Amino acid sequence: MKINNPNGVWPTMITLYKESGEIDFDAMGRMVEWFIQNKVDGLFAVCQSSEMFFLSLEERVNLAAFVVEKAAGRVPVIASGHISNAIEDQVRELCAISETGVEAVILISNRLADEDESDEVWMDNAQKLIEQLPEHIAFGIYECPFPYKRLLTPSVLKWCADTGKFFFLKDTSCDIEMIKEKLEVIEGTSLKLFNANTATLLETLKLGANGYSGVMANFHPDLYAWLLHNWESHPEEAQHLSDLLSVASFIERQLYPINAKYYQMKEGISSNYYSRARNHAEFTATNQLEVDKLYRLSKELAKQFPNHN
Repeated sequence: MKINNPNGVWPTMITLYKESGEIDFDAMGRMVEWFIQNKVDGLFAVCQSSEMFFLSLEERVNLAAFVVEKAAGRVPVIASGHISNAIEDQVRELCAISETGVEAVILISNRLADEDESDEVWMDNAQKLIEQLPEHIAFGIYECPFPYKRLLTPSVLKWCADTGKFFFLKDTSCDIEMIKEKLEVIEGTSLKLFNANTATLLETLKLGANGYSGVMANFHPDLYAWLLHNWESHPEEAQHLSDLLSVASFIERQLYPINAKYYQMKEGISSNYYSRARNHAEFTATNQLEVDKLYRLSKELAKQFPNHN
């Protein structure tokens, strides 16, 4: 497996449920179609936004396989899904995910070393993991904030790039200087950097970042698609849109992913905003009103920044 030219917008997909608590695959199918209609470049299924720490291995595998099937080759699909601590358990999880037909399996950076352990321990564990997985598997890395955030240092990132097996990095540093260092290390390699942070996105695109893979693509992916594909040819408009998207992204501080589920209810994708990770009863009427306003703003912005590509 290998992601060919992985650029653009890669949403971190949420998981939608039935009132019974089971995964709502009909709604997930509508979500895949919505993303593709809104010009995303790829799909990141089975990640923290997907509540993967609250899904069984069978559910994680079924979800990845379903997204691959529904995407039907129109956009590439990647997935994570390894949540265990022991290497042998992670091997089992990642092998199962790889067999779903995803383009790459994404390693969670905090699964490969404890918070107080060194980069050397991380690289040693990563090597052990890679050696026990099938040769054909391509990898990515996600600096997942849960249960703790482990940002990759330039030396670790260079090690990953030098293996020739890594093609995707979801960066969550939210730090332009740190991203600049990472881009310098991976320049000319197969490893591509995707920024998860809206405020720093445009500046890092100018530095050579390959795209966006973050929470807000679950709200208005079409606007991110416009920014990613037009920032060079329309710099003034791109700066204006970047400013608006950065302010809109403050809604991440709300009750995510419940607010994204509510937004997608307004799109006709889901019928509820049930979550296993968060208490949906805490999503207040004021929270809903804030998302309502974001929804209206997004629709107005879509008229100003239409995606025809």
